[in-house]
Amino acid sequence: MNDHDILAHINRLIAEERDLRTSLAAGAISSHEENHRIRYIEEALDQAWDLLRQRRARREFGDDPGAAEPRPVEEVEEYSQ
Repeated sequence: MNDHDILAHINRLIAEERDLRTSLAAGAISSHEENHRIRYIEEALDQAWDLLRQRRARREFGDDPGAAEPRPVEEVEEYSQ
């Protein structure tokens, strides 16, 4: 996955989050459904942003950005934004 693919994935997740909030406001889904899916999206966003930061840091220091690996949700959730 390259930077462009990661950013596209981030944009899809953000769009899905907006759609969920709109669906909740319109009464199309329950708050339970929205909360469950939003949690997954937030975790996936944390992982994607972390992977992108790893790739950029590797590139900056002359390392191979392709060697960056997604970290576990439990690890990236603890980072300060």
